[in-house]
Amino acid sequence: MPQAVRFSKYGGTEVLELVEVDARPPGRREVQVAVVSAAINPGEIAIRDGRVREVFPAHFPEGQGSDFAGIVTAVGEGVDFPHVGEEVIGFSDGRNAQAEYVTIDAARVIPKPHGVGWNEAASLFVAGTTARACIVAVDVRPGDTVVVAGAAGGVGVIATQLAVLAGAAVVATASEENHAFLRSVGAIPVAYGKGLADRIRRMVPDGVDAFIDAHGEGNVQVAVELGVPRDRINTIADFAAKKKYGVKAAGMSTVQPREALTELARLVANGELKIPVYATYPLDKVRAAYERLAAGHGLGKIVLEVRPADSL
Repeated sequence: MPQAVRFSKYGGTEVLELVEVDARPPGRREVQVAVVSAAINPGEIAIRDGRVREVFPAHFPEGQGSDFAGIVTAVGEGVDFPHVGEEVIGFSDGRNAQAEYVTIDAARVIPKPHGVGWNEAASLFVAGTTARACIVAVDVRPGDTVVVAGAAGGVGVIATQLAVLAGAAVVATASEENHAFLRSVGAIPVAYGKGLADRIRRMVPDGVDAFIDAHGEGNVQVAVELGVPRDRINTIADFAAKKKYGVKAAGMSTVQPREALTELARLVANGELKIPVYATYPLDKVRAAYERLAAGHGLGKIVLEVRPADSL
């Protein structure tokens, strides 16, 4: 029987199990996908340990994961796309991506362009659509100066590049080991920590037009100190600051996922957008993957490699 990640109570990584499950055949307008890669995200930690149970309750036994890429193995009645054998990128709201097979509405997959690697493809949905939402929320325009705080994380590294592609000058906060990559994609890196506002002022003395906070830990306050208009500050990591300062907190739910994902995949295929993956784990090492994610300081994404594509 195929396997999937499950947990049956709130807790740390010790509650995660790889269990045998039924491979549900696709119903009408559904497809079944053999998963090749599935990314992991910080929000999944908060769901698993119960911190957000009032908003996102678990229904035990609960699965995990929203991002996946794989190959279609079966299609249900009424499906015109995709066909069996096609490579797809999937975006699930069902917490079921970390599994050997996913059965999902056919409208929740898009074609995987040939120029997009499996791990890149599996990293696009949550981080990419959230980054796109941030760009829209702060209305990035050509000629703007934009700060992206937490620019080496999964969301920040994509938001940084999207802002550069939009014609903005981008100041990217990150630890120094990630500065070389950020320079390579056209950003101006700066170390985070005490004195950040002063360092940014020295780099861009004409001021900052917009600010994207993908990290939390006081970055909204820095944006306010820099004089950024409140309606051009967006945080995905500090909701107390949203309430305190009256800034935005737009996330992935504010964009159309299929449209955004298709555009992101096109940019990756064309070489205009890079999706760094700093660690990979097999599905049965899911606990170790989340422990690494919780430790922080990686550039980009962590991906579960479920199976080789050529095994299908």
